[in-house]
Amino acid sequence: DVQLVESGGGLVQAGGSLRLSCAASGYLFDSYAIGWSRQAPGKEREKVSCFSWSDHTTHYADSMKGRFTISTDFAKNTAYLQIDNLKPEDTAVYYCAALRSNYCSDREYDFWGQGTQVTVSS
Repeated sequence: DVQLVESGGGLVQAGGSLRLSCAASGYLFDSYAIGWSRQAPGKEREKVSCFSWSDHTTHYADSMKGRFTISTDFAKNTAYLQIDNLKPEDTAVYYCAALRSNYCSDREYDFWGQGTQVTVSS
């Protein structure tokens, strides 16, 4: 079974940084595109970033460009999301997700982790 386990969330002051991790198991890591989405309180879930194994490219939602960086470590079966210059509006549950394809697309992810809470204080 595909499993995605996030870690690294927490409480951080505005202006700080966090690196979220996603440990993947149950499948060949480079066979599924992997990405991050987030859901803030009272808001719909939104995509943050995605990594395509087909051409090793990274993709970001327009509003996420600049402060968010996705990366992967094939040897560790782990994906990361670096968030810099955190803002209170970044407060959300961040989910790791995988797509049953080795390239990112607009369609919804097929597999989800349980999420990790990020809270940014002002």
